[in-house]
Amino acid sequence: MTDFPKSRIRLILAPGVALGPGKADLLEGIRDTGSIRAAGNRQSMSYKRAWNLVGEMNRIFRTPLVETEKGGSKGGGARLTEAGEAVLSHFRGMERVLREAAAADIAALQAMVEPGAATLRTRDSDSALEDPKDGV
Repeated sequence: MTDFPKSRIRLILAPGVALGPGKADLLEGIRDTGSIRAAGNRQSMSYKRAWNLVGEMNRIFRTPLVETEKGGSKGGGARLTEAGEAVLSHFRGMERVLREAAAADIAALQAMVEPGAATLRTRDSDSALEDPKDGV
Protein backbone atom coordinates (compact mmCIF):
# COMPACT_ATOMS: atom_id res chain seq x y z
CA MET A 1 0.00 0.00 0.00
CA THR A 2 1.23 3.49 -0.86
CA ASP A 3 1.31 6.24 1.72
CA PHE A 4 -0.70 9.30 0.84
CA PRO A 5 -0.59 12.19 0.25
CA LYS A 6 2.16 12.06 -2.27
CA SER A 7 3.60 14.86 -4.36
CA ARG A 8 5.82 14.66 -7.40
CA ILE A 9 7.64 17.41 -9.23
CA ARG A 10 8.75 17.59 -12.82
CA LEU A 11 11.17 20.33 -13.68
CA ILE A 12 11.20 21.65 -17.24
CA LEU A 13 14.75 23.01 -17.61
CA ALA A 14 14.40 24.12 -21.24
CA PRO A 15 12.08 23.33 -24.16
CA GLY A 16 12.02 19.53 -24.41
CA VAL A 17 14.32 19.10 -21.40
CA ALA A 18 12.62 17.67 -18.32
CA LEU A 19 13.86 16.15 -15.08
CA GLY A 20 11.38 14.33 -12.90
CA PRO A 21 11.12 11.55 -10.37
CA GLY A 22 11.59 8.75 -12.92
CA LYS A 23 14.98 10.01 -14.07
CA ALA A 24 15.99 10.82 -10.49
CA ASP A 25 15.00 7.29 -9.41
CA LEU A 26 17.02 5.86 -12.30
CA LEU A 27 20.10 7.89 -11.28
CA GLU A 28 19.62 6.74 -7.69
CA GLY A 29 19.33 3.13 -8.85
CA ILE A 30 22.54 3.40 -10.87
CA ARG A 31 24.31 4.91 -7.87
CA ASP A 32 23.05 2.13 -5.60
CA THR A 33 23.53 -0.85 -7.92
CA GLY A 34 26.33 0.13 -10.31
CA SER A 35 24.17 -1.13 -13.17
CA ILE A 36 21.80 0.46 -15.67
CA ARG A 37 19.97 -2.86 -16.07
CA ALA A 38 19.50 -3.34 -12.31
CA ALA A 39 18.45 0.30 -11.88
CA GLY A 40 15.87 -0.09 -14.63
CA ASN A 41 14.62 -3.37 -13.17
CA ARG A 42 13.98 -1.63 -9.84
CA GLN A 43 11.51 0.57 -11.71
CA SER A 44 10.04 -2.23 -13.86
CA MET A 45 11.71 -0.54 -16.82
CA SER A 46 13.26 -2.32 -19.79
CA TYR A 47 17.01 -2.14 -20.23
CA LYS A 48 16.47 -0.33 -23.53
CA ARG A 49 14.30 2.34 -21.88
CA ALA A 50 16.79 2.79 -19.03
CA TRP A 51 19.71 3.00 -21.47
CA ASN A 52 17.82 5.56 -23.61
CA LEU A 53 17.07 7.72 -20.58
CA VAL A 54 20.73 7.62 -19.52
CA GLY A 55 21.75 8.64 -23.04
CA GLU A 56 19.21 11.46 -23.00
CA MET A 57 20.45 12.76 -19.65
CA ASN A 58 24.07 12.54 -20.77
CA ARG A 59 23.22 14.60 -23.87
CA ILE A 60 21.13 17.32 -22.23
CA PHE A 61 23.53 18.20 -19.42
CA ARG A 62 26.85 19.89 -20.14
CA THR A 63 28.71 17.07 -18.43
CA PRO A 64 27.58 13.41 -18.61
CA LEU A 65 25.73 12.22 -15.52
CA VAL A 66 26.54 8.51 -15.96
CA GLU A 67 29.76 6.77 -17.00
CA THR A 68 29.62 3.22 -18.31
CA GLU A 69 32.13 0.43 -18.77
CA LYS A 70 31.65 -2.16 -21.46
CA GLY A 71 30.89 -5.70 -20.41
CA GLY A 72 33.14 -8.65 -20.93
CA SER A 73 34.51 -11.42 -18.77
CA LYS A 74 34.40 -9.10 -15.75
CA GLY A 75 31.05 -7.61 -16.73
CA GLY A 76 30.29 -3.97 -17.33
CA GLY A 77 29.01 -1.37 -15.01
CA ALA A 78 27.81 2.16 -14.59
CA ARG A 79 28.39 4.89 -12.07
CA LEU A 80 27.27 8.44 -11.50
CA THR A 81 29.76 11.12 -12.33
CA GLU A 82 30.28 14.08 -10.02
CA ALA A 83 27.70 15.94 -12.14
CA GLY A 84 25.29 13.01 -11.80
CA GLU A 85 25.65 13.05 -8.03
CA ALA A 86 25.07 16.82 -8.01
CA VAL A 87 21.96 16.63 -10.22
CA LEU A 88 20.49 13.89 -8.02
CA SER A 89 21.32 15.80 -4.85
CA HIS A 90 19.77 19.03 -6.14
CA PHE A 91 16.62 17.27 -7.34
CA ARG A 92 16.11 15.40 -4.05
CA GLY A 93 16.77 18.64 -2.17
CA MET A 94 14.08 20.41 -4.20
CA GLU A 95 11.63 17.60 -3.48
CA ARG A 96 12.32 17.89 0.24
CA VAL A 97 12.01 21.70 0.33
CA LEU A 98 8.80 21.72 -1.72
CA ARG A 99 7.26 18.97 0.40
CA GLU A 100 8.04 20.87 3.60
CA ALA A 101 6.89 24.24 2.21
CA ALA A 102 3.61 22.80 0.91
CA ALA A 103 2.81 20.58 3.92
CA ALA A 104 -0.08 22.74 5.21
CA ASP A 105 -1.64 23.12 1.76
CA ILE A 106 -1.28 19.41 1.05
CA ALA A 107 -2.93 18.56 4.37
CA ALA A 108 -5.79 20.99 3.62
CA LEU A 109 -6.34 19.45 0.18
CA GLN A 110 -6.19 15.93 1.57
CA ALA A 111 -8.81 16.83 4.19
CA MET A 112 -11.13 17.90 1.35
CA VAL A 113 -10.95 14.51 -0.41
CA GLU A 114 -13.99 12.30 0.03
CA PRO A 115 -12.98 9.17 2.00
CA GLY A 116 -13.11 6.12 -0.25
CA ALA A 117 -13.47 8.26 -3.37
CA ALA A 118 -12.99 6.36 -6.62
CA THR A 119 -10.03 7.49 -8.72
CA LEU A 120 -9.13 7.51 -12.36
CA ARG A 121 -5.66 6.11 -13.02
CA THR A 122 -3.08 7.58 -15.36
CA ARG A 123 0.28 6.11 -16.31
CA ASP A 124 1.42 7.06 -12.80
CA SER A 125 -0.30 4.48 -10.63
CA ASP A 126 -0.25 6.84 -7.63
CA SER A 127 -1.95 9.67 -9.53
CA ALA A 128 -5.63 10.31 -9.75
CA LEU A 129 -7.51 12.64 -12.04
CA GLU A 130 -4.45 14.23 -13.63
CA ASP A 131 -4.83 16.05 -16.92
CA PRO A 132 -2.82 14.10 -19.53
CA LYS A 133 -2.08 17.38 -21.32
CA ASP A 134 0.04 18.41 -18.34
CA GLY A 135 2.63 15.79 -19.32
CA VAL A 136 2.94 14.55 -15.75
